[in-house]
Amino acid sequence: MSQEIFEPKYIAVEGVIGVGKTTFSKMLAECLEAELLQEEVFENPFLVDFYKNQKRFAFSCQMYFLISRFQQQQQLMIRDLFAEKIVADYLFAKDQIFASVNLSDRELTLYNKVAPTLTQNIPQPDLVIYLQASTHTLLKRINKRNFSFEKPISNDYIEVLNKAYDYFFFNYNETPLLVVKTDEIDFVHNPEHFDDLIEQISKPISGKKYYSPSGHLAGNN
Repeated sequence: MSQEIFEPKYIAVEGVIGVGKTTFSKMLAECLEAELLQEEVFENPFLVDFYKNQKRFAFSCQMYFLISRFQQQQQLMIRDLFAEKIVADYLFAKDQIFASVNLSDRELTLYNKVAPTLTQNIPQPDLVIYLQASTHTLLKRINKRNFSFEKPISNDYIEVLNKAYDYFFFNYNETPLLVVKTDEIDFVHNPEHFDDLIEQISKPISGKKYYSPSGHLAGNN
C-alpha cells in the first residue's frame, strides 16, 4: 500500500534570529515552486534604533511589524490558497513572542487591545516548520553573517528570545508543526540535509513532530 503524500499549500517557517529561516524559506520555495512571502524586516524604520535602545523603541518596532504582517496577510486572504503554493518566512502568531519579551507592562496592555482585532480571519498555514537551535549555535550564526544592525544584540537577549520561542512552540497546537533541530544541519552546503527534510515534509504530519538528522521524525503530540 503506497504511503499518502502530504502536499501543504501554505507553509510558514519560523525560528529565532540567526537560525537560518530566510535562507531555508528561499530554498524551500524554489524546491516546491512556490511563491516566497518574506517578512519586511529591513523596511522597518525602527529596527536599527531598537537594537541600540530596546526599551525606547520596542513598541514602535513591534507595532510596525504587526501592521506590516497584517497587510501582507490581508493579501493572502483574497488569494486562492487552494490553487497557489506559498512559503512564508514567518508565522503571524509569533508576533506575540516578541511582544511578551520586549514590551513593558503598559505597552503590552495597549498591544493586547490592538493585536486581537488584526488577527481575526488570518489564514492558517497547512504546516509550520520551527527551526530550532541552541543559543550557542544562534550566536555563532549571527556573528558569521555579520549584519551591522545586529551587532548591539546581547547574548542575554538571544538566550531570552530562544527560551520564549521554545515555550511558544512547545504549547503551539493551531496547525501541524514540524520542529527541526538545526544545530548539526547545514542546508546550504549539505544538500543531503535539505533533501532529507523535504522528504519528511512530504509525509503526513498531524499534531507536532520533531526532526533531527540522526533521529529523523519522532513522536506525535
